[in-house]
Amino acid sequence: MSFRALLVTQDDQAVETLTPVLSNFGLTVHRCDYSDAPNVVTEQKFNAVVVDFDDPDSAVLTLGNLSKTRSRSHAVTVALLADRAKVRNAFGTGANFVLYKPVNEEQAEGTLRAAASLIRNERRTSFRVPVQVPVALTNGEHDSINGILLDLSEEGMDVLASRPLYCSAVLSVRFMLPDLLSDLELPGEVVWANPNGESGIHFADIPENARPMLRKWLADHAKQARLQEPVPRPDCKLTDLSVGGCYVETPSPFPEKTHLLLKFRAGGAELQTPGLVRVMHPSHGMGIEFTMHTAEQHRKTEAFIYSLSSEPGNEPELLASLRSLSSKEKNSAPSLSPELDDPLLQLLRDHESLSERMFLETLQRQRTG
Repeated sequence: MSFRALLVTQDDQAVETLTPVLSNFGLTVHRCDYSDAPNVVTEQKFNAVVVDFDDPDSAVLTLGNLSKTRSRSHAVTVALLADRAKVRNAFGTGANFVLYKPVNEEQAEGTLRAAASLIRNERRTSFRVPVQVPVALTNGEHDSINGILLDLSEEGMDVLASRPLYCSAVLSVRFMLPDLLSDLELPGEVVWANPNGESGIHFADIPENARPMLRKWLADHAKQARLQEPVPRPDCKLTDLSVGGCYVETPSPFPEKTHLLLKFRAGGAELQTPGLVRVMHPSHGMGIEFTMHTAEQHRKTEAFIYSLSSEPGNEPELLASLRSLSSKEKNSAPSLSPELDDPLLQLLRDHESLSERMFLETLQRQRTG
């Protein structure tokens, strides 16, 4: 299955810049007008949706419709902004990333590199079993459509039909899986459909006699995704570190609510900790809260900070791997020990009340205080 990106903009310069960058990251680019976008995102599946906020009402409607679809978890969203002061508004409407206009190639590559990592991570970790077998799709009028099953889960399937399907169409799907002695016939609803016949079908009500058979087959054939070990991020520079979190300067920051596994190395010292991106400044950096608030983890972090302070000029190496992108509206913050006085962590948690400039100025004051 190919990765697809949708560009919703009338800005030809942005399209000219973004199209080759998206293509280089393995995404096929499609473009549509503001008027069509709200319907297109509900009827077709895209791995990335880039929306220009030159028409803010259409942008909000497009992202709002996308958030209601079952394929939302597959889509990384990018806002194109001409006004930097509106960045918090864009994040509030559902954008994961922001590109400032006029878009240049360097900015686009930095931001979309992180977006492409999220797309690949979602594909790698989703619980779907790739399998290619014939499938027969029948509607209420007994009009049969042939197709190929692409991947299967307990909730539904992706198929490539011999002709385009239509969203909300109710179908009966019939197929035989390897190692099973009989066909499975399941009711389903088309939840997204691409013009080439590639479609997603959600199983509406699996018969009780079929569910155990399907569940066992999936368990027998699923390849559990191994958690990726942290890899070096040479584009990241650790500028601030405390017991509760850190700030990293990078042209490719991950969006807020991204869960990461971090590893820091400096000399013979090493620190590994899970983290949550609390604040993201487009093309500049990200603030990460360490999510393991235990006495032992605090002790390890303090020891690492001490090793850095005892060897001035020893530049720490940062390694990171993606875990997930949370869909929750609010990130629940673990309670802190009253004895823990951590201005950096408090700044990360209070970032929504500050503009990017005010945040960075406060960070600088903490750094030199």
